[in-house]
Amino acid sequence: MPTAHCDILISGGGIAGLTAAAAFGSAGFEVICVDPSPPITNRDADGADMRTTAMLQPARRVLQAAGLWERLEPHASPLQVMRIVDAGGEKPEPRLTKDFNAADVSELPFGWNFPNWLLRREMVDRLGELQNVTFLPGIRTTSLFTREGEARVGLSDGRKIRTRLVIAADGRGSPMRHAAGIEVQTKRYGQKALAFAVTHPVPHESVSTEIHRTGGPFTLVPLPDREGAPCSAVVWMDDGTLSQTRYDMDVTAFEAAMTERSANLFGQLRLASNRSIWPIISQKAQRLTSERLALVAEAAHVVPPIGAQGLNMSLADTSTLLALAQERPDGLGDQPMLDAYHKARYGDISLRVQGIDALNRASQAKSPMLRDMRAAGLNALYALPAVRKTLMQMGLGVR
Repeated sequence: MPTAHCDILISGGGIAGLTAAAAFGSAGFEVICVDPSPPITNRDADGADMRTTAMLQPARRVLQAAGLWERLEPHASPLQVMRIVDAGGEKPEPRLTKDFNAADVSELPFGWNFPNWLLRREMVDRLGELQNVTFLPGIRTTSLFTREGEARVGLSDGRKIRTRLVIAADGRGSPMRHAAGIEVQTKRYGQKALAFAVTHPVPHESVSTEIHRTGGPFTLVPLPDREGAPCSAVVWMDDGTLSQTRYDMDVTAFEAAMTERSANLFGQLRLASNRSIWPIISQKAQRLTSERLALVAEAAHVVPPIGAQGLNMSLADTSTLLALAQERPDGLGDQPMLDAYHKARYGDISLRVQGIDALNRASQAKSPMLRDMRAAGLNALYALPAVRKTLMQMGLGVR
């Protein structure tokens, strides 16, 4: 089989990989993107990703450059207010509520929420518009050989690809990272997360609500109305065994359990989708690059789903790489470019992984004393306007 050539080979066709393919393709680079699993782009199909992603303000700029924003904007649910509720008292009911309003730091919302299956649909369609991008679903990378001037990547269909830069967007178990011998540091919390959609009688009013009690946050993120009823995406983090039990519950029992855990803030919750479940870890690669290779997204960093940071960190990776590539197109994939990428991103990644780890451990608090300390800490931070503003700016990706 003949060898193909491209500027950039992207290993991984999840949301981060598809965004990178669209961004680099829109910038004029020749891109091949591969993923072992064909993307599921229908909400009701088996295996559809029922999670949602909040695209924060900096992410919009990446999506605009990739030609994706105009496709996605009609489906966006704006996130104007981030509400944190502490329900850590004797009963599962609110005892402290604090609102972080985007209007305090920006004229725009904090971000916009999208279902993951819809993001994949629009991104795949965008790649189809770009003649310089080849998307190969159902094909995986199998080997990596690099030298100073290029990388050679083997694919599962027998093809060989010669490329100037390999971008590993192939997940927390990244084959390309493994092939390059890059180690990772991993923390496990004993938690699993459930993701699903619900309808509810009380409108969400574009407020993302994170409810803390024990085991991890219960977060409702606004979605467009469904069949005339307010709708939200939910991520429910808790002890792994408890989460698995809830995943296996019949619908009636599950609806009763999730309504109680929501502190009844939105009335009776009704399940409006399938449930998905996955383990919660924190992970960071020891370095972001190797010869002719750059790690992005979960190949580089994994964080618990708190504060909408995960994919937005990933898009910051892509934005940084793209800026460096456009600054020196002739140096695409060379060592100075890769060194600059590591230097630009590693400190911010380390800070955010550490910060989200601390927030998650606080959210797991089981003893009443620790829950009281968590509530007192939230109250103290909120009471200082300068600190509150700084936290919101950091959440948006502003240094």
